[in-house]
Amino acid sequence: MTVNKKIHGDERRQLLIDTLQSSARPMTGKELGEMTNVSRQVIVGDITLLKAKNEPIIATSQGYIYMQAQTAQEKIEKVIVCQHQPEQTEEELNILVDNGVTVKDVKIEHPVYGDLSASIMVSNRHEVQEFIKRIQDADAFYLSKLAEEGIHLHTLLADNVEQINQAEHALRKADILVE
Repeated sequence: MTVNKKIHGDERRQLLIDTLQSSARPMTGKELGEMTNVSRQVIVGDITLLKAKNEPIIATSQGYIYMQAQTAQEKIEKVIVCQHQPEQTEEELNILVDNGVTVKDVKIEHPVYGDLSASIMVSNRHEVQEFIKRIQDADAFYLSKLAEEGIHLHTLLADNVEQINQAEHALRKADILVE
């Protein structure tokens, strides 16, 4: 739904919540800006205000997601420790998603800033490719590059423990998992 006139303040933020809650996919700031006839920068500000009001919106590499309360089956969550060269990032993420695991985030311990984390939210090879492409297009670097010896953590989400076990086994085989 795109509007022809600019939607202001609280009305626009409520529309953002409603749109994100009903969306089956992440939505970019650009898409939300076009929908409400404002700039992407205004949307970024709106999302910040909504997060400050405890709206469960997260920014991922694919766009914004409204985190719905889990229904039916709860996901299993586990944090793992990995270490590899930056050029192995795509391999690492593909191993995880190929085993049915969603990679929620990456965390590192920075020598100055302490704990740093970033949302990843990839669950299939297409999303991994998009994530890698965004890193390359932005000429950015992986958060793990800021960590001592590239050691980083991932929070994994899976439907069952077996998926996580299989993913860990595959990472171990690729000499990526730190135990």
